[in-house]
Amino acid sequence: MLKVLVSCANGTGTSLMMKTTAENSLKSLEIKDFDIHTCALSGCEHTATNYDLIFCPVNFMDVFKDAMNKGVKVIGIKNILSEDEFKKKLEESGYLEDLKNK
Repeated sequence: MLKVLVSCANGTGTSLMMKTTAENSLKSLEIKDFDIHTCALSGCEHTATNYDLIFCPVNFMDVFKDAMNKGVKVIGIKNILSEDEFKKKLEESGYLEDLKNK
């Protein structure tokens, strides 16, 4: 199962909107077996290595630098409501085939 984290500054409204967009994007890319969690940036930097994939606003990617160094895939998003951006970033990341096999 692919473990996904969606994180934003406060972990409430924005991350819930991002979660829905991420779910729709993953399903449309034929990733079926995943579990998505949300959190505030300040509460998840220590648990980020428990996930395979993290979506966050592009300006907060540095928060997950340690997780990236340990192999977690982190994707920065500009438009949190754009399913097309989520899909495009996943496709361009080179992670897609690896994530489908989780």
